[in-house]
Amino acid sequence: MPIVQRPSAGASLLGGSIVLPVNECHHDVPQQSVSPWTGEPGTAGVVAVVGAGKMGLPLAAQFAGHGWKVIAVDVQPAVVAAINEGRSHLGEEPGVAELVARSHAEGRLRATTDGATAARDADVVVLIVPVMLDAGHQPDYRYMDAAVDSIAGGLHDGSLVVFETTLPVGDTRGRYQPRLEAASGLHTETDLFVAFSPERLYSGAVLRNLSSYPKLVGGLGPASTERAARFYDSVLDAEIVAMSSAEAAEFSKLADTTYRDVNIALANEYAAYADRVGVDIREVIEAANSQPYSHIHQPGIGVGGHCIPVYPHFLLSRAPELTLVARSREVNDGQIQIALASVRDSLGGLDGAPVLVLGLTYRHGVNELAYSRALPLIEALAAAGARVSAFDPLMTDAEIRAVGAAPYAWGTTSDARAIVTQTGDPQWLSLDPAWFPDLALLVDGRNTLAGLTLPEHVRYRGIGVPRRG
Repeated sequence: MPIVQRPSAGASLLGGSIVLPVNECHHDVPQQSVSPWTGEPGTAGVVAVVGAGKMGLPLAAQFAGHGWKVIAVDVQPAVVAAINEGRSHLGEEPGVAELVARSHAEGRLRATTDGATAARDADVVVLIVPVMLDAGHQPDYRYMDAAVDSIAGGLHDGSLVVFETTLPVGDTRGRYQPRLEAASGLHTETDLFVAFSPERLYSGAVLRNLSSYPKLVGGLGPASTERAARFYDSVLDAEIVAMSSAEAAEFSKLADTTYRDVNIALANEYAAYADRVGVDIREVIEAANSQPYSHIHQPGIGVGGHCIPVYPHFLLSRAPELTLVARSREVNDGQIQIALASVRDSLGGLDGAPVLVLGLTYRHGVNELAYSRALPLIEALAAAGARVSAFDPLMTDAEIRAVGAAPYAWGTTSDARAIVTQTGDPQWLSLDPAWFPDLALLVDGRNTLAGLTLPEHVRYRGIGVPRRG
């Protein structure tokens, strides 16, 4: 596909969920293997992908599937061993296991813990390791710094280094360019090319995303931008957007994820008002989004995951004057206290009260606890004296105990007086109130159970959904 300066696809003013079409592959696979790789169309080289986790391994498999030789680099020996046996350690990512097995069998995918050697053997190094938050909600660079240091000594004349991990604006140039140059003795735009290209992926649909979402690329100079854009054009079937700078690309990812956080906060405030005036926020949002300029998201018990609760703080770490961003974080995190107050008020107190939490992962169907709102919910309930039990179909009893709750066995009788759903797992639709003879309250944290038949004495409390009972 052509490399462009502005996205030509994906912009839509229609309300509701937007699903972009999958692009057909336009490459001749395998492409001509060359060494060194300098960006000539139709050619492939060697790429090292540093961080073979839930996003890194699909990237490695995608690159290998387009004819590149791929070296996956990871600090976990078990991950490296699995890849070197042709196995994916990601259980729930569609298509990845098959692509890993095929790429390994064809000799295009291997793994190592040695970042410097991998960088020495590679034409391109893509870094995708976590940058999360520390206790003060500041960026925690420990893993990325270590990853950069691990590959810097192996860089050589012509190396292209691309950061896919989301970073605060300016970090590619201000934090990592000096580090790379100092360790390698190379000079950016002369014999070293450095760019930022944010991953824009959704767990459970990574390979589809890679073939549909426009790929944003911004370098530390025009030569870096061009080299990085040519690399992605050789391994992706999506449109490649060559942006004006690394900073513009960094900001674009933060703008995207922060927009969603702000939008959800607005939906949560709308939901609180809907409760006051006695209307159903779902009806309101559906009606509002029938106007093409409205795209209101859904309210809920809070926002979890690796991205949306984290990246607004990357903006705030550099621009604390963004008060709307800060307020949105407060609103979304505050949803837990609203749920807690509902349980306390309905039960007449929480001391000794049995409460069941359904759904511990940050999103149903994804076995990840990253910033899951279940964790502070359980902590707050326990601190108020409640006896907390929990169930999640993706978690073992030992894992549930580790987060401070007693395991509940689905379908068994429980003395729970309140149930709080933290995910919208479809399994909750089969919940039978007869399992809970003492139940007084159901807090529907994702507004998925409004149609569930409850005994008259059980109160229903959705997020902006009219109360029953």
